[in-house]
Amino acid sequence: MQRRAVPAVLAAAALLLAAGCSSDDGAPPEKDAAASSAAPAPSSPSGKAEETPPAKGSVSVVRTVVTGLDSPWGLAPVGDGDLLVSSRDEATITRIDGETGKKTELGEVPGVAAEGEGGLLGIALSPDFASDHMIYAYFTSASDNRIVRMLYNERKPAGEQLGAPDTVFRGIPKGVVHNGGRIAFGPDRMLYAGTGETGDTGLAQDKKSLGGKILRLTPDGEPAPGNPFPGSPVYSYGHRNVQGLAWDGRQRLFASEFGQNTWDELNAVAPGDNYGWPEAEGHADEGGFHNPIAQWSTADASPSGIAYAEGSVWMAGLRGERLWRIPLKGTEASAKPQAFLEEEYGRLRTVVAAGGDRLWLVTSNTDGRGDPKPEDDRVLELKVS
Repeated sequence: MQRRAVPAVLAAAALLLAAGCSSDDGAPPEKDAAASSAAPAPSSPSGKAEETPPAKGSVSVVRTVVTGLDSPWGLAPVGDGDLLVSSRDEATITRIDGETGKKTELGEVPGVAAEGEGGLLGIALSPDFASDHMIYAYFTSASDNRIVRMLYNERKPAGEQLGAPDTVFRGIPKGVVHNGGRIAFGPDRMLYAGTGETGDTGLAQDKKSLGGKILRLTPDGEPAPGNPFPGSPVYSYGHRNVQGLAWDGRQRLFASEFGQNTWDELNAVAPGDNYGWPEAEGHADEGGFHNPIAQWSTADASPSGIAYAEGSVWMAGLRGERLWRIPLKGTEASAKPQAFLEEEYGRLRTVVAAGGDRLWLVTSNTDGRGDPKPEDDRVLELKVS
């Protein structure tokens, strides 16, 4: 693994695991108590009691924002109602007009090696995007998975608006499956990344490996201050394939995770905790593993992106072809998860909070595993409760 800070101005094939794998489809070291910027804890003190959302919710499709997307994966709202969407297989980033659905290609990200579940995956905007215009992207290269950042200049012609990628972080293991790929900036302005163990199960429990982890980095790609293992980017471990990251209103982090043959998971993430893979899949009563908030049959979920809105986590399902609502009380489910949009729009890849009771939802039927309809793939605007 190699890391380097970059100036802010700049800006074979293996057999896929069986369908049941839900593929897209040691004591820890002493924690760093003296770090200058502590990582957020899974719960935050407050003088107010938390409101519990209703046990039952609702979802309505307000409109189709855009159609005709090819292998969309990551989604980032720009802030003026427009959206940026990454294409896993084409390695492009496209701007979607939030009102008209007009598509403008920013450019192609060089160095992407799209194969199996790898390619151009998650994208995120710099916390200072309004001033620095930096777009971060997680992608599979010929040798690894890595995170880069690129200067976005919308004044240039379409297709030429992305600056050359500067590598912020490299050396994440790659594979035909389980590449992780979700990135997001947290409330602490640090960069979080969900990685996969690439089918090599031993990586998840190895705290020196970057596979099967949630990583926490500075915007320049260094291990973030306050991480649980001094000098390490690892924030949590024992994951199989993390593809969803979201925070609630009290800065608590949640993550979705692919299981293998039995259970997919939604987890509340605590710094330094072990989430069990491969020793545990789903809820385990021994071993000191952090149990999931909720778990699903792999046929009902195969979770990808998640978002927080209206007191619940909303989780997109690929193989499950549905959107799950998990109402929360703190870091536990307050009621049984509820499914919406079952088999209405096919595979669901990414869900992003759009403010208030609205969500953006991205379908994933052109990724080689779905049954695309003439207008696939698409982005939907949802109203939820």
